[in-house]
Amino acid sequence: MRDVCVIDGVRTPFTKAGTAQGTARAVDLGRYAVTELMVRTGVDPEAVDELVAGNVIQPVDAVNIARVIALRAHLPERIPAYTVHRNCASGIQALAEAHLLIASGRAECVIALGVESMSDAPLLVQRELRAWIYTLQRQKTAAAKAAHLMKFPWARLNPEVGVMLGLTDPVSTLNMGQTAEKLAREFAISRTEQDELALTSHRRTAEAWEAGRFADEVVATFPAPGFAAVTADNGFRTDTSLEKLGSLKPVFDRDNGTVTAGNSSQITDGACAVLVTSREFAESHGLACIGTIRDFAFGGLDPSRMGLGPVFSTQKIFDRNGIGWSDLELVELNEAFAAQAIACTRAFDSKTFYDKELPGASPPGPPDWDRVNVNGGAVALGHPVGATGTRIVLTLLNELGRRGGGHGLATLCVGGGQGASVLVEAEA
Repeated sequence: MRDVCVIDGVRTPFTKAGTAQGTARAVDLGRYAVTELMVRTGVDPEAVDELVAGNVIQPVDAVNIARVIALRAHLPERIPAYTVHRNCASGIQALAEAHLLIASGRAECVIALGVESMSDAPLLVQRELRAWIYTLQRQKTAAAKAAHLMKFPWARLNPEVGVMLGLTDPVSTLNMGQTAEKLAREFAISRTEQDELALTSHRRTAEAWEAGRFADEVVATFPAPGFAAVTADNGFRTDTSLEKLGSLKPVFDRDNGTVTAGNSSQITDGACAVLVTSREFAESHGLACIGTIRDFAFGGLDPSRMGLGPVFSTQKIFDRNGIGWSDLELVELNEAFAAQAIACTRAFDSKTFYDKELPGASPPGPPDWDRVNVNGGAVALGHPVGATGTRIVLTLLNELGRRGGGHGLATLCVGGGQGASVLVEAEA
């Protein structure tokens, strides 16, 4: 297996759905990221072998969105492209595909992209109304059409909100927030603990922007009327406090819950593109690697406890590579919910949990939060579901590079009951 190098990456700002980039389509966001990536790396587009895009809310007017983005970004028509979908791990799946293509010798240079416009999630016609419309179209005479019009299903006029359907697991029937409430109860996670993590996330993101640590990671976009530039993430709050977070009401269990909008990740728009090559390609083209992808793993679990996915996928990484937390300089653990992130740290430290769920493995203990999400997490930055996977890997490699290199782990939970983890090594 050949070394798989990350040359560079770039992302759009991550902005709350319906705000600064709300008028941009997913194709637009992906195009911004890919175009800027090619400019920054200086790689001849003719040298690209493939583009792989992770995307969840796939637009019906841009099926196989990867191919549409590749063409809109003016990549040569000969370059094939395909779209992958693993819910919240779609961006990591794109990186995994790039790794497999390059490590196996089937490609030398691949663009891995994660992209999501949650603003563009559709409103859907209810099934009964859709059936009525189809039946109307099949009526042959004016009389038949008039008779069918009298059967209009007025009670089915309310649209189904696509983003809410997508954030509800069809097997457990729980929405993602309800799965977080379940973990909060299972691991006895208090409301205060969740709000404290949320506050830390906002403060770290604000500090990262103030220190300029995201400046090179983000490219400006111009989706707004008048082409006003969007230059920064807009989900983090510089003025939040425990008091403000504590004043918010629970969303998913209004009577006894602890999960609020303030300690949950935000519904967000954004894209992140990464150039991945073989070591040989990088050297022959005079490209410096910011890091290498050493391993990746996915795990499966009960969908109603999907937030624990990082435990299952990370343990595979640890077992396969003979490592633990002490071998890692930094960790990115996606904060889908504060309760979910805390539950993972407790599960990593629980022999009872491991004996039941991961028999034969020893709990590695909790990660040191001083080395986890050091520039903030999804509670502050937001979680554009198809893009987060590529973003956390890029952010991790950039921060490792600033600190002199070393190994890091990026991991996230996945709706439907999965986990995804990527082991990287940053160049010194």
